[in-house]
Amino acid sequence: MTDSEATGGGRNKPWGGRFSQDQTPLFERVNASLPYDHVLAPYDLRGSRAHVRMLGSVGVLSADEVATLVDGLDRVEQELTEGSLEWDIRDEDVHMALEKRLVALVGPLGGKVHTGRSRNDQVALDVQLYLRDAVLGHLERIVSFLEVLLRVAERNETVVIPGYTHLQRAQPVLLAHHLLAYVAMLERDAGRFIRWRESSWMPLGAGALAGVNYPLDRELVARELGFERVALNAMDAVASRDAAFEYLAACTMCALHLSRLAEELVLWTSQEFGIATLPDEWTSGSSIMPQKKNPDAAELVRGKAAGFLGRLVSLGALIKGLPLAYNKDLQEDKLYLFATRDELDLCLEAAAAMVDVIEVDDERGRAAAEGGFAQATDVADYLVARGLPFRDAHHVAGRLVGVALASGRALSEVSLDELVELSPLFGPDYYEVVDLDRVIAAKISPGGTSPERVREQLVLASETTVGLRRLVRRLREEDLG
Repeated sequence: MTDSEATGGGRNKPWGGRFSQDQTPLFERVNASLPYDHVLAPYDLRGSRAHVRMLGSVGVLSADEVATLVDGLDRVEQELTEGSLEWDIRDEDVHMALEKRLVALVGPLGGKVHTGRSRNDQVALDVQLYLRDAVLGHLERIVSFLEVLLRVAERNETVVIPGYTHLQRAQPVLLAHHLLAYVAMLERDAGRFIRWRESSWMPLGAGALAGVNYPLDRELVARELGFERVALNAMDAVASRDAAFEYLAACTMCALHLSRLAEELVLWTSQEFGIATLPDEWTSGSSIMPQKKNPDAAELVRGKAAGFLGRLVSLGALIKGLPLAYNKDLQEDKLYLFATRDELDLCLEAAAAMVDVIEVDDERGRAAAEGGFAQATDVADYLVARGLPFRDAHHVAGRLVGVALASGRALSEVSLDELVELSPLFGPDYYEVVDLDRVIAAKISPGGTSPERVREQLVLASETTVGLRRLVRRLREEDLG
């Protein structure tokens, strides 16, 4: 990108008719968004083509003018695709840069592309189109991750691990049950992105803030660009960034879910937990300690969540208190949007790839669940079934854990005589109660960790994922069409 010391000059800008002095090069650098908003070029060209065709349909442009302008816009897009289009920071933003190139290709007629619109509604449209494309990419990656989670869950459907609360061993669960919790989270993330797309609106035709002096057919533009609705109020269309904020919020929630999963990968693959391992290709070594195998990729997915939170808060601070309508502050929103899109796609791909190759230690998981006295709740329920009030049963089960802990034994290793000393309600069937597989099988409430309930969840989640895959495929086909 050209960054010349020479000024373009306020007098020489397309908007410079009322100016008598040139801009300083420093202000041009402060003012220019082209170094980053050139990312919007494909969307800007798409919107311009729809706008030109609409101007022809309402009689503002002749058929020949429409054909020439659309052909010129196609040629600009070809240069963009080929990488031959040159950017100059003195053009300020992507809109001015593309229009200048169009004029260079088709002559003064190129200036008519801006009839009936402002950069204010033009950039609002570009952002909407960009975010619709971003959301579709996120959905595709979420569906792929869901497929990975379900595949790994089915592969480890009988593996037992401790479930935790307060990072203390709580109750035994199937690993598939644990992974299905993340399936549920990602399904909600997908729902948020789908609702965002369904609620997006077409702002072009709002002009600077008050509408324009042409009988625009905004519905025609909306249909061509795939929007269900147009913005009802011109001032709102150019001044609002709630769609961008909602997008960042949906991305941030998804990133937080990925961060939680990444944290569990860090814990599970530690020597202290030892429930799973990551292959060498997803770990790093230490520059000083030869024995180290660090889960750096998972840690970075966890760490990147901070950036999502920061960008969400930054956009909120940016739009807080802005008077209507457009203010140049809004130019900064793209920095947050572009970074968020790229980072979420990266985190989704990395998290899915790590989960797909994780190796689970079945024996270590079962031993950890057994050694954590995770059957204690079932012992309490056993005593309740024999007439003891739950609070009293809870107390007896707690004393039992103390006996086992003091002697370094599992609950299944405590003798019947010791049990009867704690409560005469204990009988030989106690040993069936503390069997890990029976404990898990007893969690029969909907959404529970019993094999039957986990199988139900797997089937439902698989059906939902297949439905999401079909929806995303249809949306992609509609966009391409």
